Amino acid sequence: MQKKARRYVLSLALLLLIAAAGAWFFRDWFAPKPPVFVTVPVEKRDIQETVSSTGVLNAYKQVDVGAQVSGQLQSLKVSLGDAVKKGQLLAVIDPSVKENDLKDAEAELDNVQAQKRSKQAVLKQYELEYKRQQKMSRSDAAAQSDLESARASLDSTKADIEALDAQITQAKISVDTAKTNLSYTQILAPMDGVVVAVEADEGQTLVSTQSAPTILILANLDTMTVKAEISEADVIKVKPQKPVYFSVLGDPDTRYTAKLRSVDPAPESITDDDTSATTISSSATYYNGQFDVPNPEHKLRIFMTAQVSIVLGEAKEALAIPLSVLGDSKGQGRYEVRVLDHGHPEDRVIKTGLKDNIYVQVLDGLEQGDQVVVGDSLTAAKATASEDSHGGFGGPPPGGGGPRG
Repeated sequence: MQKKARRYVLSLALLLLIAAAGAWFFRDWFAPKPPVFVTVPVEKRDIQETVSSTGVLNAYKQVDVGAQVSGQLQSLKVSLGDAVKKGQLLAVIDPSVKENDLKDAEAELDNVQAQKRSKQAVLKQYELEYKRQQKMSRSDAAAQSDLESARASLDSTKADIEALDAQITQAKISVDTAKTNLSYTQILAPMDGVVVAVEADEGQTLVSTQSAPTILILANLDTMTVKAEISEADVIKVKPQKPVYFSVLGDPDTRYTAKLRSVDPAPESITDDDTSATTISSSATYYNGQFDVPNPEHKLRIFMTAQVSIVLGEAKEALAIPLSVLGDSKGQGRYEVRVLDHGHPEDRVIKTGLKDNIYVQVLDGLEQGDQVVVGDSLTAAKATASEDSHGGFGGPPPGGGGPRG
C-alpha cells in the first residue's frame, strides 16, 4: 500500500514538473517580443536653405542696330558671330538718294546767298540815293515825296535782306540735315560687342518711315544677365543681395556664383487688365529675379537655361536631423519627435531652423548624439499586416465577371 502511494506521489510530481515546463515553454514562445527601434543620431553638419528656380541667360547690354533712313541695303560688312569695336562700319545703305538731297540743299543755300548778295548791291544803291535826296531836300532842290520814296526803298531792301538771312539759316539747317541723313547710310557700331543676329540681307529695301528696321543685333557678352523665375510661394522670402549660384545644362559640374541684383515687383506678363484686384489666375505666378555674372571666355551664351539656387541662409556645423523624422507641427518652427532614452522612446518637442532637401537644423530640444527614432518593428509589422489585409485575393479576377449561370 505504501509502495503504491509512493508511486502515485512520484507520478503526480512528474506530471506537475512536465506541466510547469510546458507552461514556461509556451509562455516564452508566444510572449510578445519587445519592439526593435531604428534610430538616427543627432549630428553636426552644414545646412544651406535655398530656393530653386529656372532662369534664362541674356547679354547684360544688347542693342538693335537699325536704319534711320530708307533705301536699299547695299552691303553688310560683318557676319554673325563677328566681334566689332565701337565706330566700326557695319553696313552701307545706298547713299545716292541722300547724296542728291544734300546737293539740292547746298544748291538752295547757294541760291539764297546769291539773292542776298544781289540785295546787298541794291541796298548800297538805295543808300546813296537816299543820301542824295536828303541833300537835295535840305536845299529845297527836290520834292519831299522823292525823299520819302528813297527812304521806303531803302527800308524795303533792308527787310528783304533780313528775310534772306532767315532763309539762309533755314537752308543751312537743311544742308546739315541732309549731311546727317547721308551719314546715316553708313551704319556704325554703337558699342563694342559681338554680332548675335543678322536681321536683313544685302539688296533688301529698308523702309524707315514709321520705325527703324533692325539690320543686326549687337551684344556685349563680357557680362551676362540671368533672369530667374521665382514662384509666388518663394518670392516673399527672397531679397536683393542674396547669394545665388547656378549651372547650365551643357556644363552641370561648373557652378557660377553671383548676388541677386533685383526682384521684379510684378510678373513680366502683367497687362492693364491683370492689375484688377478681382483678377484670379488659374496658373502659377512667377516673378523675375535678376543677377549678373562675368563671362570673360564667352562660354555662356544667350538663351541658355540656368538651374538657379538662391541661398536664403546657411549654417556651419549645425545640429541636424533628417526631415523624415519630424512629427506633428506645433507651429513657429516647432515639431514633435521621438527620442530613444535608455531603450525607451519618449516624445519631445524641438525647435527647428534652416533646412535643405534632406536635413533640418535643430535649434533647441536635442543634443549631439541623441538617438531620434525613425521607426520600430511593431509599427512596421502593423503596417505590413494592414497592407496584407487590404491587398488580399478577394473579389473576381481582373477582367472577369461574376459567377456564370
